[in-house]
Amino acid sequence: MKIGIIGLPQVGKKAFFELLIGGKLPENFSGKQEIKLGAAVIRDARFNKLVEMYKPAKSVPATIDVVLLPKFDRETIQSGEFLKSLEKCDALCHIVRAFTDENVFHVNDTVDPLRDIENVYTELILSDLILVEKRIERIDHDKKKGASTAGQDKEREIIGKMKVLLDENKPLVNFPLNEDEKKIMSTYQFLTRKPMIIVLNIDDNKIQDGSLIKKVEDQYKDFHFKVMQTSAKIEAELISLSLEERQAFLDDLNIKEPALNKLSALCFEALGLISFFTVGEDEVRQWTVKKASTAPQAAGVIHSDLERGFIRAEVMKYNELMEYKEELKLKEAGKLYLKGKEYIVDDGDIINIRFNV
Repeated sequence: MKIGIIGLPQVGKKAFFELLIGGKLPENFSGKQEIKLGAAVIRDARFNKLVEMYKPAKSVPATIDVVLLPKFDRETIQSGEFLKSLEKCDALCHIVRAFTDENVFHVNDTVDPLRDIENVYTELILSDLILVEKRIERIDHDKKKGASTAGQDKEREIIGKMKVLLDENKPLVNFPLNEDEKKIMSTYQFLTRKPMIIVLNIDDNKIQDGSLIKKVEDQYKDFHFKVMQTSAKIEAELISLSLEERQAFLDDLNIKEPALNKLSALCFEALGLISFFTVGEDEVRQWTVKKASTAPQAAGVIHSDLERGFIRAEVMKYNELMEYKEELKLKEAGKLYLKGKEYIVDDGDIINIRFNV
């Protein structure tokens, strides 16, 4: 599963990419045409609490792949490599400039987040429209030659309806498809059907002002954007501090937790993922699995043998473990649950798999 980071020049894409991967890009990295792949560590307070509780010899947080894409403009988006990279992403994260700084130029001269969101999304709509028009042209050509199939006729009907939406500058995110239609359209990677996270990179002194988030949510309420705001400068400062200094810094700003934690959660949500944990003195590890996965499917994430030989799952609920503070007390209270093959894993479950192969 992969998140693509997009945005206009000079908005903070590189800064957020570096924050997510916990490292620096080379000094000579320009970002003009280069595409950079990295692994983002998921920031999850629950994982930190479990590590604190078990004090394991090894701790392994979950990661997701993030892709830093080049500057976003019409010329770039129409290039083959850029488009392929976008299509391979399962969700997109649009970094939007909302900070003022006379020393940092803006490609459109003025800072206007709503305008920039519209401009970028219009390019995504245009890309989908071009794809649809080319496919319609091809199917119609085959039909004139008598070479079309029943499947193509159905496909032509679907994309014809899609074209109507796109011509109205509307995305395909709300376009309804039943299961049969999804199979017909499975080879398409429409950009405006991908989940979209909007990250507003704001001024430090606006960190408590939620008015811009509301404006974006109101204007794009039908687009299902997931919207958050933060300051890349503040997040960079937090990373450089010790844990104690970090908490004091957050308290001074009246912030509950670093914005990277929220961004991690939004990435998970956009990808349709949840976390579960395995714990012990040897290791505490965070795993990722698709929402609505069964216990055997979660076991398969750990190792294929565990899914193949699945017997049962011993499940602790994170909140209950935090309440009782010890496994023994939790078990004595009857809060260790034995679950079979039909059990649907909840976000935050702590699981021990019993298996036999």
